[in-house]
Amino acid sequence: RSDQNRNCSSKKVLGGCNRMSYEVKSLNEECGIFGVWGHPDAASVAYFGLHSLQHRGQEGAGIVSNDRGKLKGHRDLGLLSEVFKDQRKLQQLTGEAAIGHVRYATAGNGSVDNIQPFLFKFHDQSIGLAHNGNLINARSLRKELEENGAIFHSNSDTEILMHLIRRSEETDFLNKLKSALNEVKGGFAYLLMTETAMIAALDPNGFRPLAIGQMKNGAYVIASETCALEVIGARFIRDVQPGEIVIINDEGIQIDCFTKDTQLSICSMEYIYFARPDSNIAGINVHTARKNMGRNLAKESPVKADMVVGVPNSSLSAASGYAEASGIPYEIGLVKNQYIARTFIQPTPELREQGVRMKLSAVRGVVEGKKVIMVDDSIVRGTTSRRIVHLLKEAGAKEVHVRIASPPLKYPCFYGIDIQTRKELIAANHTIDEIKECIGADSLGFLSEEGLIESIGLEKDAPYSGLCMAYFNGDYPTPLYDYEEKYQESLKEKVSFF
Repeated sequence: RSDQNRNCSSKKVLGGCNRMSYEVKSLNEECGIFGVWGHPDAASVAYFGLHSLQHRGQEGAGIVSNDRGKLKGHRDLGLLSEVFKDQRKLQQLTGEAAIGHVRYATAGNGSVDNIQPFLFKFHDQSIGLAHNGNLINARSLRKELEENGAIFHSNSDTEILMHLIRRSEETDFLNKLKSALNEVKGGFAYLLMTETAMIAALDPNGFRPLAIGQMKNGAYVIASETCALEVIGARFIRDVQPGEIVIINDEGIQIDCFTKDTQLSICSMEYIYFARPDSNIAGINVHTARKNMGRNLAKESPVKADMVVGVPNSSLSAASGYAEASGIPYEIGLVKNQYIARTFIQPTPELREQGVRMKLSAVRGVVEGKKVIMVDDSIVRGTTSRRIVHLLKEAGAKEVHVRIASPPLKYPCFYGIDIQTRKELIAANHTIDEIKECIGADSLGFLSEEGLIESIGLEKDAPYSGLCMAYFNGDYPTPLYDYEEKYQESLKEKVSFF
């Protein structure tokens, strides 16, 4: 690249680096799952539990209930409240057990056929299935299954598990499931509803959190995050461990495993961005971890300023930590419109910019004439950071110093986040100084990998406790299977965002 193309001037940044769209951020988690067994109004309990997990997926939702062995379900596109706007849909899901799902697509398109839980009705049994994660050998498995006569009703990788279960030569369902779980690779937290049990399973690395709780009436619940347990008044019992199968039925709860070849590698982005701050993952409170990230960021990347401002909502904890450690006052300089439910993309730059202003606004009376430290959780493509810097400067901020409470995102994720090529990541091909110029910041600093690991409190290399840091250093905890060739090709790509 020529020097002219290497950097964006402030004027060009505010006008909008042409190759960078005005799409709103950034990383998206794949799904949230919730299940309950032993409650007289199980579907309603599942509804409230899923509502607490809505941040994990807004594309579609569904619930499958179990009424004395009879499985019924309803699913559709949209937010949970939209899917069950007609209360009769929920009331029809009778029974004392239910599983539910909120979806953000990482595999498969936005068709209603891909909305979960899937409900399979065979001649000998009915099964509901919900999945959080992404299989990295799905393409190979699907090809093999189709060549042997399997017919798929969706293009989601979730359906693969059911085909593997049905083709297994094992005699009982649990052994069939174990056999199937040992064939699928990647990130997966499964919830299954059979006629007699609710079953949960977690991949050998435990990429996604999965928690078990119990309600006051004795009903057991399983959820992607502990915040969903709190809202229904359930007591946390334990986390599902990597490689485990949890079987819940009228006799109680049983813990089994499908593999002992495990290595905990919790997705670090769960702590940084995805999970709600009131959730605990592996015994670590998410808010506390984020606050520690802010504290360490202040130590590693100090700057003189008048105030610290957090980007709502996932960065507020880190911003408060930065303010405490630096001694610089924390202020509410950015306000998010809580009633804008989902991102939308308009056809013209003017309408796109208006959409941004509807979602987020700067508080002129707070930031005008001030030197502002803007704390955010991550920079993916740079579009969101550039927009927010612009909003603050337009509101009169004298300087905007951007501090990111995570290391630079340089590598794709194949375990359930919708970033699967390096060309989508601005830090993969540009220096920190170049990114600073493009987003229009007066300075830019990131948290180090060591600072992130220390903030969360899990040791990366401990035998049974660790984080997946692959997004920052390319150190993937598993083979990449179907994605290996795609990943190697992405390493050769040189993409300019300017």
